[in-house]
Amino acid sequence: MKKSYISAEEAVKLISSGDRVFVHSVAAAPHHLLEAMTHRADELRDVEVISLHTEGPAPYTDPEYKDSFTVNALFVGANVRKAVNEGRGDYLPIFLSETPYLFRNNILPLDVALVHVSPPDKHGFCSLGVSVDASRAAVQTAKKVIAQVNPRMPRTHGDGMVHVKEFDAVVEHENPLPEHFVGEPGEIEQKIGNYCAELVENGATLQMGIGGIPNAVLRALKNHKNLGIHTEMFSDGIIDLVKSGVINNKKKKRHPGKIVSTFLMGSQKLYDFVDDNPQVAMLDVAYTNDTAVIRKNPKVTAINSAVEVDLTGQVCADSIGTYHYSGVGGQMDFIRGASLSEGGKPIIALPSVTSKGISRIVPYLKQGAGVVTTRAHVHYVVTEYGVANLYGKNMSQRAKALIEIAHPDHKEKLEEEAYNRFLEMP
Repeated sequence: MKKSYISAEEAVKLISSGDRVFVHSVAAAPHHLLEAMTHRADELRDVEVISLHTEGPAPYTDPEYKDSFTVNALFVGANVRKAVNEGRGDYLPIFLSETPYLFRNNILPLDVALVHVSPPDKHGFCSLGVSVDASRAAVQTAKKVIAQVNPRMPRTHGDGMVHVKEFDAVVEHENPLPEHFVGEPGEIEQKIGNYCAELVENGATLQMGIGGIPNAVLRALKNHKNLGIHTEMFSDGIIDLVKSGVINNKKKKRHPGKIVSTFLMGSQKLYDFVDDNPQVAMLDVAYTNDTAVIRKNPKVTAINSAVEVDLTGQVCADSIGTYHYSGVGGQMDFIRGASLSEGGKPIIALPSVTSKGISRIVPYLKQGAGVVTTRAHVHYVVTEYGVANLYGKNMSQRAKALIEIAHPDHKEKLEEEAYNRFLEMP
């Protein structure tokens, strides 16, 4: 079934004042449609733009458009951070696994979804490409769906297939996807990566994100065997391990032989790797991040990061004090899923200090800091100074273990604070 293409300017006329508009996630953000929507700012008022993390510019967040658009961020990425913290939007904390339910259960009913898809195949099906996540639920529930069709969007297998007849307007526009390049890990990142890799057993199922530490971990896994991937996202770092056979997904109980993810971001090399690749299953985030699903794979090893960790093991990962920096995301989904997996290992990995030398192992979290992962959920904490296993340890034992992996410049002060708080240190 063929659908007639129209201009972006014509398509975004489907958006009305007061609408709630969902934007396709991460590298799939449909920038051509977003620009056209923003150009209608003089005609629109009180449009709520709801999204997870999106790559690239978000012109609707500019102060001059504050009467036209407000941001409701399920994850505070760099392009909306200023707007959220300056009051031109807000942050909605939620587990990534539960984001589709906001739409499916009519908690946040959507008027319009703006999505970015591959061209339709001979049967009329397009692919949501590099981001299925909550975008699939948005397409299924929004009153109107506007699609940007881009021949550069990879056609991925899994849950992201949408028939062109499901779209109320279709715009053809070719542009490269945003690329994210991770450089060589620094010395500290590689030390952390090595410690994490030592915790990874042969036959483990991995979850990790993007950045210096995940990249360092992957570099240190070259001699491992029979690793699998069930994650919320992945990037370029896994490609060489797949080609060498280190990652073969043979030991997984769920989707053996396949890399399971819900979104991805990286270089063009990654987008070429996933295009029409039956090894890769891009699935709904309500499934990929469901702890009941995660736990069924063997030795799930989940590696996540943090802003700071206090001496009892509380993990702040979405804010710097009261300043909204990121989001809850899928950290808790996988920390809990890994802990329930047979032989699983939930890991929080972070440098011992900030770029300014401030300790990230702290006596108390900053005032207003968000606890993303509770001290009851935390098992392993890793810095460049080693591994602290907090599971089964009481408060003073946790403090001692965390101080041992803190930066030497801060250990004395942390010991004083721990003694004052717990009165004795074992």
